[in-house]
Amino acid sequence: MKNEKKPNKELSIVVNGREKTVSGKTISSDELVELAFDNPPTGEFICFTITYRKGHGNKPDGNLAEGEMVKVKKGMIFNVTATDKS
Repeated sequence: MKNEKKPNKELSIVVNGREKTVSGKTISSDELVELAFDNPPTGEFICFTITYRKGHGNKPDGNLAEGEMVKVKKGMIFNVTATDKS
C-alpha cells in the first residue's frame, strides 16, 4: 500500500460567534484574523488578541500570539479582538 497523503478534511469551527469551515490540521493567527473580520482594522497601533477553547487535550484553551499556529479540531471556539495599543 502506498503512503499517500490524505486530503485535508474540512472542519467546522466558531470564530467570533460565527461558524466557519476550514481545512488543514492547523490554523495561524493571520488566518483567524481574516476569518474574524471582513475588513480587518489596520494601523500602526492595531494588534489582535486571539483566545481559543475546546482545543486538543494537551492544551484545550489558551491564547494565540501574532505569528503563532494552533492545531484545530471540530467545534473549536476562537475569539479575535482588535485593540489599539496607543
